[in-house]
Amino acid sequence: MKKEILEQIRKLGIKEFEKISDLDLLDGSYLNLEVALPSGEKVKLLKDNKKYYANQAEIAGSDKCCGVAADDSFIAVYRYGCEGRDADLILLKRI
Repeated sequence: MKKEILEQIRKLGIKEFEKISDLDLLDGSYLNLEVALPSGEKVKLLKDNKKYYANQAEIAGSDKCCGVAADDSFIAVYRYGCEGRDADLILLKRI
């Protein structure tokens, strides 16, 4: 499953993920960033007690990172600052 998820992430066409060669299995409680929905409501999309395949990459020319968390049903891509601050959900894709 890990290999298939990595392939799906590469197919997203996100420049920062082009060189990602591996995914770590991390707790949702570590990855679960609060993001604002279009309605303005703030939510956490991941389940704290679940494991997700994840990685992050620095965004060139920025002080932000681009991170991904995925399981067998979806891929979530975030952009965030130091320590996960000011997180934005860039993409949520069902797989």
